[in-house]
Amino acid sequence: MKIKEIIGALERFAPLPLQDGFDNAGLQIGLTEAEATGALLCLDVTEAVVDEAVTLGYNLIISHHPLIFKGYKSITGRDYIERCILKAIRNDIAIYSAHTNLDNAEGGVNFKIAEKIGLKNVQVLEPKQDAGEDVVAGAGVVGELEEPDDDGGILNEDGSISYPDGSIEFPDGTIYNPDGTITHPDGTTTDANGGPIQDDPDEIIVS
Repeated sequence: MKIKEIIGALERFAPLPLQDGFDNAGLQIGLTEAEATGALLCLDVTEAVVDEAVTLGYNLIISHHPLIFKGYKSITGRDYIERCILKAIRNDIAIYSAHTNLDNAEGGVNFKIAEKIGLKNVQVLEPKQDAGEDVVAGAGVVGELEEPDDDGGILNEDGSISYPDGSIEFPDGTIYNPDGTITHPDGTTTDANGGPIQDDPDEIIVS
C-alpha cells in the first residue's frame, strides 16, 4: 500500500476542510508515492519519534498535532522542529498530521470523548457550515447522560474529581478522604503516609 492511499483513507474519514482556520493539518513533509513500510502514530512529532521511526524502518509518521505551524525562510536545525524536518527528509519519512479536522469529524475525537463518558443524543456545538450535505461535523459536542449524575463531582484539570464532601478521586481510583485517610484502588484505606490507620485514642480502653 502506498503512503498516499493511507492518507486518502484518513482524509475520507476526516477531510481537511473540517480543520479550523488556524490549523495546518495534512501532509507536512515527504512524498506519498512510496510504498508504506510502516506507520508510527503519535500525539506530537519529536526527535525521539523520528528516531524511533528510523529504527523501526517505518517511512510514515502520523501525528495529531502538526509539526509545522509557521513558514520557514531557512532550515538549519536551530530548533527541534527544524531538526525533525531535516531528519525526516534525510531518511525519506513522510509526516502527516490529522488535527482539528479529526477533532471535528463525525466519529472523531470529540465524538469519541462523548462516547467514553456515556453521552447520548450527541449534537455538535459549532457545526461546520462547509462540511457538506448531511455531514455532522464541527467544533465541540454536547449530549445527555443516560442517568443523572447525582454525586455533584467537579472534574479538575488533572483528571481528578472533587466531591462536595471534600474527597478527591484520582483517575487511577485513589481517593483522598476528608479525614486525611487515603482509599486505594484495591479498597484498602491507609493514613496520609500510607501506613495503617491508628485507633482513636479516645476509644482505647485500658484494663
